[in-house]
Amino acid sequence: ERILKSRIEYLRRNLPQKIKLCYAVKANAFIVPCVSELVERLEICSPGEYSICKRYGVPTAKMVISGVNKTPGWIQQVIEDDLRDNGSCHAVYTIESILQGRILENAAQKSGITLSVLLRYSSGNQFGMDAIDLTEFVRTQRESYPHLLVEGIQYFSGTQRHSMKKNARELAAVCKLMDELEQTYGVRCKELEYGTGFPVSYFQGNSFEEETFLQEFSELILPLASTRKVTLEIGRSIAASCGSYAAKVVDLKTVFGHNYAILDGGIHQLVYYGQTMAMRHPYYELYRGDGYAAPDEETVEWNLCGSLCTINDILVKELPVKGLREGDIFLFHNTGAYSITEGIALFLSRQLPKVVLIKETGETVLVRDAIETSTFNG
Repeated sequence: ERILKSRIEYLRRNLPQKIKLCYAVKANAFIVPCVSELVERLEICSPGEYSICKRYGVPTAKMVISGVNKTPGWIQQVIEDDLRDNGSCHAVYTIESILQGRILENAAQKSGITLSVLLRYSSGNQFGMDAIDLTEFVRTQRESYPHLLVEGIQYFSGTQRHSMKKNARELAAVCKLMDELEQTYGVRCKELEYGTGFPVSYFQGNSFEEETFLQEFSELILPLASTRKVTLEIGRSIAASCGSYAAKVVDLKTVFGHNYAILDGGIHQLVYYGQTMAMRHPYYELYRGDGYAAPDEETVEWNLCGSLCTINDILVKELPVKGLREGDIFLFHNTGAYSITEGIALFLSRQLPKVVLIKETGETVLVRDAIETSTFNG
């Protein structure tokens, strides 16, 4: 919590005062109780994440309900919870497709309310709408979506973004779109929620001058922030530094000339973006019960492997370590974002799927029903 609070204070100091912060819950749901008190908004991308935030008492006024898969049942639940708890609707919703627009309109009409929405403009992938669909939605909004109030645009750049020139091009394109919507259809986009994809230094030797980077970004975003509300959606940049992952050495061996240290963790729990087949060396500390290695102990290159039965379970290759012993503990740093929550089964707090056995006769047997994972991630 201390590191988390310090990190957010650092971002506040190095960004324009008018900028609001939105934390992406998918980065790490465990820190929701702390981070929700430090930012203006939380981005929720699944029913599981919504359940976690409700359990932690996050007010709906701080929620932006996002994600590519919004079901009618989930949206109706959020609306009903909001009305029951507050007497009106305070959450903001994103629209990533024409279908999502219809889902939100139907739910709002059924409840006799108006929902505030952000239209997600795609950066060239499966997320959001292109300019054609987005413009078509705005053109028909008053007639086809009278219960939806367009507050602005949501736009995500990606992740680990170092290029300020690309940020400048993207912001120019988004601003042009917002101006065209106002001039052509009279729809004033009062807010831009911008997923910046600020970079994080995960590996030794690839650090960057962050203060300079944030200063350049601030100069870029300030003109827009002076005329519209700007909310920066950040997950990795907020959460990465506030987590560490400990794994114990349980076995040491040399096989055909290669040194292997077996750890009691693995790739299902330790995830670094851009690890490149374990060739890059993360920041870490080594702890021992009997003290650190003596200066005269030999430095050996070790392949750090996990406990899974797959040759892919390699955490770090050829890591120079002095006097490694069984029982030593590696503490890997900067694992606060997308580490244990990016194990494939638990990512985004979605359900584990049903498992069905098909017998030779064609008979189907349900061997495991669907399992909610939100209890594990929060």
